[in-house]
Amino acid sequence: MALFMDVHHIDGGVNIDDVVKAHQADLATQGGHDVQYLRYWVDEAAGKIFCLVDAPDAEAANTVHREAHGLVADEIYPVQEGV
Repeated sequence: MALFMDVHHIDGGVNIDDVVKAHQADLATQGGHDVQYLRYWVDEAAGKIFCLVDAPDAEAANTVHREAHGLVADEIYPVQEGV
């Protein structure tokens, strides 16, 4: 498993309540793909969503988003957690 940070760009901004619902859908879908969405951050005005995910690969992480709500990441980066 590896850590990834994905980034979503939503034109016109995003509402935190919508992001909460999408995250809940990710959690309900992730088990079948050996993926674990850990945390997320939101900049509502800029329409930016950042998701930290533990997954076998980037495609598995995006598959969960696709199946859960259809909002796949615009960018996804492998990351390492610092101390």
